Amino acid sequence: MGEKKCAKKPGAGRGNGKKSTKSNGNYGIKKQYLNAGTKCRVTFRLPKQAAPDAKVVTVVGDFNNWNVTEAQMERLKSGDFKLTLELPSNKEYRFRYLIDFNRWENDWCADQYVPNPFGCDDSLVIV
Repeated sequence: MGEKKCAKKPGAGRGNGKKSTKSNGNYGIKKQYLNAGTKCRVTFRLPKQAAPDAKVVTVVGDFNNWNVTEAQMERLKSGDFKLTLELPSNKEYRFRYLIDFNRWENDWCADQYVPNPFGCDDSLVIV
């Protein structure tokens, strides 16, 4: 499993990150497959520049029924936000970051972006 560098900004090109790590070292999605590939440990990392004054950031998506309080990210000393979840493999999950319960942000290194019914894109992680 190789590492791919991500230098994209929001809305940049679309990728197919199946069974890969997408990150620039500071942010992105890191995947680690477990249990003969049946589960995947996915680490989400939102850079400080995406939410410089944020107090709370949560990862909200298909994997938690879009619950806005369930998956709160940890703020790192660098100012980035990070959270690791264990997800069943061979699935695609739509998700977004919710910043201070009032602003949505996509992952700058999502595997793909897909339109949602609200007129914008959701991030997609493929595991």
